[in-house]
Amino acid sequence: MKRKLRKHHLLPALVALFIMVALFPVETLAQSRKITGKVSTSGSTEVLQGVNVLVKGNTRKGAVTDGQGMFALEASPTDVLVISFIGFKSKEIKVGNETTFNISLDEDATQLTELIVTGSRNTGRTILETPVPVDVISIKDIMGELPQMDLAQMLAFVAPSFNAVRSQGGDLNSHVDPVQLRNMAPNQILVLVNGKRRHTSALLITETAVGSPSTTVDLMTIPVSAIDRVEILRDGAAAQYGSDAVAGVVNIILKKGTNKLTGSLTGGGYANTGGQAGALTKSGKPDGFNYQFDANYGFKISDKGYFNVSGQITQRRPTLRPFVNDWGFFDNTYLNNLRTDKNGNPVITNPELINAQVAGNTSQIAALKTETGLMSARGLTKADFAVYAGMPAITLGSTFYNAGYEINPTTTIYSFGGASYKYLEGFSCYFRRPAQTDRFNYLLYPNGFRPQMTSNTSDMSNTIGLKSKIGDFSVDFSNTFGRNTMRLGMVNTFNASLGSNSPVNMNLGTHQFSQNSTNLDLSRYFKGVMNGLNIAFGAEMRIENYKIIKGQEESYAYGNAGVLTAVKDGLLVGPDGKPLEDANSIPIVDASGNPLSVFAGQQVTVKSLSSNCQCFAGFGPKNERNEFRTTMAAYLDAELELTRKFLLAGAFRLENYSDFGGVTIGKLAARYSLTKTLSIRGSIATGFRAPSLQELNYTHTATAFVPDANGIPQPLDVTTYPTNSTAARVLGIKGLKQEQSRTYGFGLTYQPAPGFEVTLDAYQIDVDNRIFRTSYFNAAEVGNNYQEVIGDGEAQFFVNGADVRSKGLEAVGNYTLNLQKGSSITFSLAAIFSKNTVLNRKTLDLNVANLTSEQIVGKYLSRDVIGQFETGTPRTKLIGSVSYRVNKFNTMLRGTYFGTVTERSVSSDNDGNFYDQTFSGQAVFDLSFGYDLNRNVKVSIGGSNIFDKYPQILRPENQGFYLYSNNQQGSNGAYYYGRLMFNF
Repeated sequence: MKRKLRKHHLLPALVALFIMVALFPVETLAQSRKITGKVSTSGSTEVLQGVNVLVKGNTRKGAVTDGQGMFALEASPTDVLVISFIGFKSKEIKVGNETTFNISLDEDATQLTELIVTGSRNTGRTILETPVPVDVISIKDIMGELPQMDLAQMLAFVAPSFNAVRSQGGDLNSHVDPVQLRNMAPNQILVLVNGKRRHTSALLITETAVGSPSTTVDLMTIPVSAIDRVEILRDGAAAQYGSDAVAGVVNIILKKGTNKLTGSLTGGGYANTGGQAGALTKSGKPDGFNYQFDANYGFKISDKGYFNVSGQITQRRPTLRPFVNDWGFFDNTYLNNLRTDKNGNPVITNPELINAQVAGNTSQIAALKTETGLMSARGLTKADFAVYAGMPAITLGSTFYNAGYEINPTTTIYSFGGASYKYLEGFSCYFRRPAQTDRFNYLLYPNGFRPQMTSNTSDMSNTIGLKSKIGDFSVDFSNTFGRNTMRLGMVNTFNASLGSNSPVNMNLGTHQFSQNSTNLDLSRYFKGVMNGLNIAFGAEMRIENYKIIKGQEESYAYGNAGVLTAVKDGLLVGPDGKPLEDANSIPIVDASGNPLSVFAGQQVTVKSLSSNCQCFAGFGPKNERNEFRTTMAAYLDAELELTRKFLLAGAFRLENYSDFGGVTIGKLAARYSLTKTLSIRGSIATGFRAPSLQELNYTHTATAFVPDANGIPQPLDVTTYPTNSTAARVLGIKGLKQEQSRTYGFGLTYQPAPGFEVTLDAYQIDVDNRIFRTSYFNAAEVGNNYQEVIGDGEAQFFVNGADVRSKGLEAVGNYTLNLQKGSSITFSLAAIFSKNTVLNRKTLDLNVANLTSEQIVGKYLSRDVIGQFETGTPRTKLIGSVSYRVNKFNTMLRGTYFGTVTERSVSSDNDGNFYDQTFSGQAVFDLSFGYDLNRNVKVSIGGSNIFDKYPQILRPENQGFYLYSNNQQGSNGAYYYGRLMFNF
């Protein structure tokens, strides 16, 4: 059933704006003529692509050099061309009577301002000229001084509003690093590549840093060597780019260069000193060794085209951060050989005890009946039963290309895309102790086992497009296809209900997400409308497909290892005539204490053995999905220079979802120059986000662990049901609605001196109907025969849990100072001060018989989920760095401060005091040293978190899977690396 979306009220203002500007005449360009040229580096024949060539005094009139360093624009003889490029000295050239120019630029690290393309469909503006905040990060220039090797982590340590939480466990949460802007959810940020929408991972991350289930783009699938720069738009842009751009946009710009081979070889590892947890953990040998090789090269295609290709190979070893607990590894039945099989035959679990009894060694008999004595006899320690958190092992290979060819002076065909393969093996499961009788098998794992999750991910994408002219309009027609396929697996596991015949390595199933976007974009610049008007409009058609493909049967089946079929009428007794015993060695008897009577052929569950693959059940026939969605959209975008000082921009978008109906959203933004160096800017926008196909259709059974009365986590099978399921309808859970948002921004830009830039921006984002996941509902709580629907496990759902608000203040400052003898020093400071608030918790009249209204509200949106959104990640983040270069030597010192974090709990003591915990702010420091061996080869060494700072330890009541808080810098500790870079 289609649901009608709420319309917003920016449309009348936008229509009035466009009618007003359309009334102004267009000046003729009679005195202008076509100017062409080529830009290269000084002292060499290396051409420069992406150089900005503007007419001085008219930043709306210009061009950008292509892969051959060529440019073309219209200019008059009295015009002056301004040529600028990041890392090079700007140059001014009077046009005069010349029509062809050969221009060379000198390198200069102080020149750090270039045109941007994200957030504007004009010919481009500098960072200080945009009406909304945009960060431009030159990846190719910072790779040499950063310890981080993949794009997401690089951006997290240079852009304060960007975050990429690297989970150290938690089922599939460590298999993709979710990316965030402004402490919003990962699915509220839109990622583009060369301005085209990038598909997300097939994985639905169920536990994110802000408490919301979410999809995200896997940035690790794009080799860093392929990237020229990244532009981060920190503003709501759904009206410009479509759904997901609620918090902002990340646009990845690929390299276009030719005839140059660049690359790097990096190696590093973690010190693994063990942190400050004492006996709860242990120091070990250095681990987590990382090796990465990447390279980039561009080929010319005659004199009119380029083909730039990049490749990357990555090998990451795991980091092991054990939590050495004392939860009781062997119980009394194991130590004393008191267990039986379903037929009543004894199961010998302590053969060492039998040997001692045969030998008559009384002291050894007494020792072997204790946990400590048996562990000593088997050469085991508590560390062998520890829970492992840590970074997963990853093997990754990826390749990307970027190509273009000029068919004629006005028409260019382009294409880009890539493919990658990633194998990951992570630590995300509790150790299965022999004391857990429903998940134990002596023949397979006599001392218990530690399951590990794996994923095999293949990712591919391709864009092909044509840029040309139709009259005075620039036209861009393109098609982008992307697919992410993730096959999930488990090793070192088994299905207890199948007994000793169970496989120990299993295929759990496959998730796949495909997206195809077709775009038509047109734009035109009108010089004669006031001080310049740029109009852009276009349309998009997007088709999405989400699949869940079942795994092998043993991964989701319930076997008969604990089920007895009576062969004849009689009593349920074993060979010794005594009643059979259940999995806890308790006799199975009737109310009078007598053995049960059975009839021939009757099936009786003697041992309640756990079904499914341990740790993470496989996806079975009931989980399979193959769902499609089609989206149609049209937009209109305009930027008007009312005066040289006053810029007004607006956009509105019509979008229609095949499963959610239509919506109209809009945006207004403005910038006003108070002086030549000081400007103010602001924006207001409406937005929306339809639930992803993953959120609408994901269903799965996983093993959760809930502390018992002694604080020991006990396994519990929990199924996530979609909102269109019987389990949801019977309970009263409603279908998911779209999220709707309103974004407000106000800021200023200041450039007190050349090389010194400051921006300050405040924002507020309100989101209605934010999607969260409920807590667990079991049959006993719900009543109403709910067990007939969900069985013995528990159920949870994705729901529109609350209206929320995110607000904050962002500050970015950079200053480069030229010193004597060719040396320079650069200072940068960036900060975000933010606050997340749940404005309104949603409540429903659920069909629950045995819970109070207050308890129902608490389960629908629990206090720990609210806490994760409001205070579970640092609300303050500061990044300060200083870089110094002299001759062939350079060094960089960077400090990152993560603010306080408060984690809220749903558990409490006998007095009702919750086990909440506040973690103090943490500061970590990175350091690197670089040296140019010659013009072509550079080396660098350094480290991340060089002082080996670990976060605070969780309070004992909250120590389950993790020992440390995972919401600041993580518990990997110090990392040191070396890197060799080459350029030929």
